[in-house]
Amino acid sequence: MTEVAEVYLGNLAQDNLLAQKVDKARESERLLEVNLQKSDRHKGRIFTQSTSGIALGIIKSRELKLQDGDVFQTTAGNLLLIRLEAETLMVLHFAEAINSHSAMKLVRLGHLLGNQHYPIKIEGHKIYVRLTTDKKVIIKMIEELNLSGLTIGWEQVSAFKDMINHSHHH
Repeated sequence: MTEVAEVYLGNLAQDNLLAQKVDKARESERLLEVNLQKSDRHKGRIFTQSTSGIALGIIKSRELKLQDGDVFQTTAGNLLLIRLEAETLMVLHFAEAINSHSAMKLVRLGHLLGNQHYPIKIEGHKIYVRLTTDKKVIIKMIEELNLSGLTIGWEQVSAFKDMINHSHHH
């Protein structure tokens, strides 16, 4: 039998009382946990299994974009904790200050990333890039820009690192 969760209670990171309820549910074995892909965040209906193997149906509005730590109540009275799987992002790190010669190369880098519609997040001297194409291709294109002080790396990031994806039309 499938257990259905459609009552959204909130997110652990934003509600200390809810975090306490989850802890109590865990102690009394009334907590179900599920690991979802980022692609599941927007779906209105999700059929999956809990980490303990219980069949689950999650019903939510499409406007609610699931976040790591979201909690639902099931029809059987259990709590359901949503976990989003971590992902590996390309990290472009600038070790040097940008001079006027590098500025045009940075414009080309921005065009390259924007033309592929890669979601990005900028933090300090790092640009996090969620790749949607083959990483070998984008690495070669970035290396051809020959940007002084730029290193390309990879980081496993938590599932709740939101990325910016500016709308862009041709």
